[in-house]
Formats: sequence, C-alpha cells, structure tokens
Amino acid sequence: MTGITWLGHGTFELVLDNGQTIVIDPWVEGNPAFPQGRSFSRIDTLLVTHGHFDHSNDAVSLAKRFRPQVISNYEICTWLESKGVENTSAMNKGGTQQAGSIRVTMTDAKHSSGIMDDGKFVYGGEPAGYVLHFPDGRRAYFAGDTAVFGDMALIAELYQPELAFLPIGDHFTMGPQQAALAARLLKARTVIPMHYGTFPLLAGKPSELAELLQGTDVRVWELEIGRTVQW
Repeated sequence: MTGITWLGHGTFELVLDNGQTIVIDPWVEGNPAFPQGRSFSRIDTLLVTHGHFDHSNDAVSLAKRFRPQVISNYEICTWLESKGVENTSAMNKGGTQQAGSIRVTMTDAKHSSGIMDDGKFVYGGEPAGYVLHFPDGRRAYFAGDTAVFGDMALIAELYQPELAFLPIGDHFTMGPQQAALAARLLKARTVIPMHYGTFPLLAGKPSELAELLQGTDVRVWELEIGRTVQW
C-alpha cells in the first residue's frame, strides 16, 4: 500500500510501505491550501514538474533540509544547483530513472515553465508529467499542470497507469471537460483531481468531473486536504 496525502493545490506526499517518502511539486510557504500545522519529517525523493512558484517554491529549502534525490528537467536541476541544492538527478521526456524503490518516467505536459528568481524570469525548460512505477507493479500518472493532449493515449499504451492525478481547476490548466477526456485517453481506473479551489479562478470541481464520467468505469477519488488515504 502507498499512503497518499494531498497538501493542497498540486502538492502531494506519497509514503511507501518501506518508508520512502516522495514529495511532488512542493508549495508550502504562501500556499493558502496547505494544511495548518503540517510539516515534513522525511523526504527521500522530490519531484518538480515545472518552474512556476506554485509548484517549486519550497524545492530549495526542502532539498537543503532533507537532502533527497531531486528529480526535474535539466534546466530546473541546474537552477537548483545554483541555489546550493545537492543530489539533483536531471532527466528529460521519455527517460526513466530509479528513485529509491520506484522508477520515474518523465512525460510531456502542455503548459509553461518560467522560474521567478529575484524579480526576473529564468528559463525553466519544458513542463512535464511523471509516471511512477511502484515495486508491486502498479503505475500512477502525475500530470502536473497541463491541458489535455492526444498523446495521453500513448501514455496509456506504454504504461497503463491505474491511477491518474489530473488538474481540473481550469484557467491555467484543463478544466473538468478536458480532464474527463484525459481520463478516457489514459484509461486509468481512478482519477484524483488536483489544482482546483486554491483561488477563485480555479473553479473546476470534482463533482463536475464525476458527472462527465458517468457511464464509465472511472472512479473520481476526491481527496480531503491533509488526510492520508491508502492506495
């Protein structure tokens, strides 16, 4: 089993049976949805999908504190190294690497990826998603920030993810309508909605996604922020 905790917006903590702790897109400081009083006690693997502050804001501080294996694209890893982060493990789309007891494959995403650094934008490479290959053979797809794109069907063909984390907020990412199509393309059994409700602009709702997926075998798994569930 894997413990999954949604920490608001696009930030997640995954804890494997062996204790390996994976944090994806860390945004703590300034995140209005991050649960009050919540903190990290261990991070072994840190994944960053793209450079926007609401997905990478605390990557430097957490990486320096816990010294995890930090996985992102080449440009973001180079920027993190310039900030004193060690143990970066750069990769690019199509590649797979080992991260503790899981394997990580980087996939495409349709978005942008600038890093705000001292009032100036730094090129953050291209945004990405990840397929996580768990030791028991299960696979999960973490889309990051993206619109729907046809090659999600290739992700389904290549990796057959049972679980998909999909943004549904709209405005900056796909909304429920596109997310419903993404779920069909991915053929995932379960979808965890994310990147919604943090701000008024992110108005997509899990109930809308569930309604659009009525008549399919897809389960929309609406998580409560800060509450750990087992998968």
